[in-house]
Amino acid sequence: METVNVSLGERSYPIYIKSGAINDSSFFVPHIKGTKVVVITNTTLEPLFSDKILNTLKDFDVNIFSIEDGESFKTLASYEKIMSYLLDNNYGRDVTLVALGGGVIGDITGFVAATYQRGVNFIQVPTTLLSQVDSSVGGKTAVNHPLGKNMIGAFYQPKAVIIDIDTLTTLPKKQFSAGMAEVIKYGILGDLTLFEYLESNAQAINEMNTDMLIHIIKRCCQNKADIVAQDEKESGVRALLNLGHTFGHAIEAEMGYGVWLHGEAVAVGMVQASQLAKLRGWLTPNDVLRVTNLNQQFDLPIIGPENMTLDNYLVHMKKDKKVQADTIRFVLPKQIGKAILVNDVTESELKHIL
Repeated sequence: METVNVSLGERSYPIYIKSGAINDSSFFVPHIKGTKVVVITNTTLEPLFSDKILNTLKDFDVNIFSIEDGESFKTLASYEKIMSYLLDNNYGRDVTLVALGGGVIGDITGFVAATYQRGVNFIQVPTTLLSQVDSSVGGKTAVNHPLGKNMIGAFYQPKAVIIDIDTLTTLPKKQFSAGMAEVIKYGILGDLTLFEYLESNAQAINEMNTDMLIHIIKRCCQNKADIVAQDEKESGVRALLNLGHTFGHAIEAEMGYGVWLHGEAVAVGMVQASQLAKLRGWLTPNDVLRVTNLNQQFDLPIIGPENMTLDNYLVHMKKDKKVQADTIRFVLPKQIGKAILVNDVTESELKHIL
């Protein structure tokens, strides 16, 4: 087992990484308040994991509530369904919610936990690579709005993150690749050693080598934990975690949530951010080639939708959460392993790379 700690004073919590963790009640029990637990999952995962989680939590009063599967259901309507279930069944402030699923389930369950009776405990049990290395850690919770991704939400930390790498064996290859986009992101923005490790071991990682998966998951969680400890509510350095996301979120919103997987859109966004950095003289052509090649080694796209124009991108970018004083801010790599936040990107530059 590997453990990473997110240091946030009284809101600190552990991240456990282990094969078979979902079957071990000792990871759950210290973080459950009261006797009642509601596991929030989706209709795809419920038949795969419900028996396991019910057995692990058999000493508690446990119920499972499922919503439909997919990014298109990360909505206020799904949020209301979960809220209605909790209210209909008279759950109090002593209930503990367990988010069993990928980024959609983790984000929406966290938002419910943040707002149900002004806050209840929740535990993250991420089942996708993307959620294990990124979205389950750091307390960002949200639902999407048709005009923007993650625009309705709250910062609310879980009590623990329990990562069972065995859940990755249930992932379609496309979902695994989408998770690798977030792993690559950590390498580009601040961890050159990780980036080089991915370049050297892409084939074995694609073949789901257990030791390598644990290594990269822990490395990403530690990177994120360090950043979140410095800047919990994204007033500074935490914004660097959005490398590729300003472009990526625009693609997701324009194409319709779920048409492009989040990681696929972020992969293209990282290539576009790298091209913009090359235009500014920060990255060399070979740097951009390394970013592009690494994405391709994990079967990720490197070119945005053919039918998206600069105007399409700008409509969504202007609603990005990083916009300040009507200025779009971008995270760009100064070099592989170091990124910065900039607010002076021109439409001419965007036109050139798009």
